[in-house]
Amino acid sequence: MLVAVGFRFFPTEEELVSFYLRNQLDGMRRDMHLVIPVLNVYDEEPWDLPKLAGELCKGDTEQWFYFTPTQEKEAHGGRPKRTTASGYWKAAGSPGYVYSSDDQVIGTKRTMVFYKGKAPCGRKTKWKMNEYRAIDPSAAAAPKVNTLNNCIVFQA
Repeated sequence: MLVAVGFRFFPTEEELVSFYLRNQLDGMRRDMHLVIPVLNVYDEEPWDLPKLAGELCKGDTEQWFYFTPTQEKEAHGGRPKRTTASGYWKAAGSPGYVYSSDDQVIGTKRTMVFYKGKAPCGRKTKWKMNEYRAIDPSAAAAPKVNTLNNCIVFQA
């Protein structure tokens, strides 16, 4: 696979939700899995995520993107399991909205921080993740099929 020199995948939040996540939910454009693969990020340790990045983004040292299937428990109103073998992802702050260029709410964004150890005594790490969910006003009652996770590492 050839990638143009200087290529870096750096989409806006609006593009992530309205184009990438919407096309994933609608089952369109399988070619985008070269950039954003389908992966249950909660089954992996955060430091293993960079090597599981999309084919076109393997060289990025700052951020990686993944489509994460909704867990069965979450699809039926339960809380998602966000633990790994060595720690857990904890929500940081309140969820925010993602807006389109015409000022319509098209999704939500939640920031998560990875803690090593068992809750509630875990140690905060440098790993952060933004979880995006699409909002489809025409199908508000339908369960969500996927979320889009943007895993970001901030150097301490």
